[in-house]
Amino acid sequence: MMKRILIGMLLALPLAVASFPSQASAAKIVVIPTVHKPKVAPRPVIRQKLIPGHWEKTPHGRRWVPAHYVRIK
Repeated sequence: MMKRILIGMLLALPLAVASFPSQASAAKIVVIPTVHKPKVAPRPVIRQKLIPGHWEKTPHGRRWVPAHYVRIK
């Protein structure tokens, strides 16, 4: 009976010690504000438009033109 109590206390001891507040948990957290960086104007975006695939008339009949992108300024 005494061994069970002793073993139970030894198993519970690490849990009890871990529950005490430590210096690390009581430390103050200081948040330093971030330095605002100057904003740089973005480069103009080259926009692209998708031209879907389509059939095109040629002197020799019809020809399939696959989809492709065309730059738009």
